[in-house]
Amino acid sequence: MLETSKNSILKTLEIQRSFFATGDTKPVSFRLQQLKKLKKSIKENQTKIEAALWKDLRKSPEEAYLTEISIVLGELDHHILNLKQWTKPKRATTPLFLRPSSSKVIYEPLGVALIIAPWNYPFQLLMNSLVGAISGGCCSILKPSPDAPTIAKLMEEMIAENFDENYIRILQGGRETNTLLLEQKFDVILFTGSSKVGKIVMRAAAEHLTPVVLELGGKSPCIVDATANIDVAARRIAWGKLINAGQTCIAPDYLFAHASIKDELLTKIALEIEKMYGKNSQESRFYPRIVNTRSHQRLQGLLKEGTIHTGGIVDESDLFIAPTIIDNVQEDFLIMQDEIFGPILPVLSYQNIDEAIAYINKNEKPLAFYYFGKNKQAKAVLARTSSGGGCINDLLMHITNHNLPFGGVGNSGLGKYHGRESFLAFTNQRGIVSTPTWIDLRFKYVPFKFFKWTKRIM
Repeated sequence: MLETSKNSILKTLEIQRSFFATGDTKPVSFRLQQLKKLKKSIKENQTKIEAALWKDLRKSPEEAYLTEISIVLGELDHHILNLKQWTKPKRATTPLFLRPSSSKVIYEPLGVALIIAPWNYPFQLLMNSLVGAISGGCCSILKPSPDAPTIAKLMEEMIAENFDENYIRILQGGRETNTLLLEQKFDVILFTGSSKVGKIVMRAAAEHLTPVVLELGGKSPCIVDATANIDVAARRIAWGKLINAGQTCIAPDYLFAHASIKDELLTKIALEIEKMYGKNSQESRFYPRIVNTRSHQRLQGLLKEGTIHTGGIVDESDLFIAPTIIDNVQEDFLIMQDEIFGPILPVLSYQNIDEAIAYINKNEKPLAFYYFGKNKQAKAVLARTSSGGGCINDLLMHITNHNLPFGGVGNSGLGKYHGRESFLAFTNQRGIVSTPTWIDLRFKYVPFKFFKWTKRIM
């Protein structure tokens, strides 16, 4: 894929800044029109989107719809339904010493947004972010990943057909284009990707004091306690780990199983994998592939330590790695150092929950946290740990609720989006005090004659 030239980037920025300055993106009626236009385009291109995701990642049409298309359509519906309410100025309480003034918060668009999305959910993560930018009243430059080129090209065509480039435009390219984009001054940046690249984005944004939303990742733990429903836990872990062949930022990265139920749990996870993908998952049309040879070779290197309980079969020519469970994992193994981002599940065990909590807390805060067990114990564990989000007795599902903020904490991200949080991510909350002129109390003026009384009311 060709890189985008610096001249093209500068030209796009210039025309978008000029268009934003006209104020045409601010009316709620305009924003709603654009949201509905995007929804119509997605519905009309659904078959093409599914075909592109199959070509790039071998995602089945069913998985493509459930994990990408439906999430964006749901986000669009949520914004279309609520945008008028979100954009209304909100009254704020005015303290006694400011009376008879009144106070309110108004929501103004930040300006021109840069949205950079990764390859693992290339449609959902770019378009879902765009929904927030449109709702917020911003112009947008979108940068998809070159590692999913088919869907990237299709999205470029969809955007060009429906939106003027002075409002929304997709720019293609790789690292060189990203570098050129990040050298420019934007009004807000939303980046989804690795923590390593997130730090580069944040450093670049700091040069212009640009606000950022960083959706990163990390090693999200999954604890299965002795009190858990083992059958349900096994089914949900097999499903949540293997969606998109494990190439999911909120997938359970490693499993912490209570020693008393570990063997039973692993056996049942293996059975659930077979039920979902058959005895030979390589032949299943529901099992995606690793994105490229580089990622495949990296994942192969993680199979060398520990005991293969299930899977372990690889086929580099097909970018296939079988669903794999690795038992007897130690904390210093290579697989426990960085986010796996693949269909490999390392397993550690514990006797006392304090062991699992201590391990989790000594590492970076994860994007997601999963616990299977009784609710009372789950609450206690959540109170002693931290994560961007998570689930009790389930996996991944917190991302599907538009009423929940989604994002990381610490090394796993900065800022939130989804639902109203997406609208807020692209707006400035502007506090305004309105003061009448029919009265002008003297206590605030020099030489502070009434200072004794002023102190009492403040």
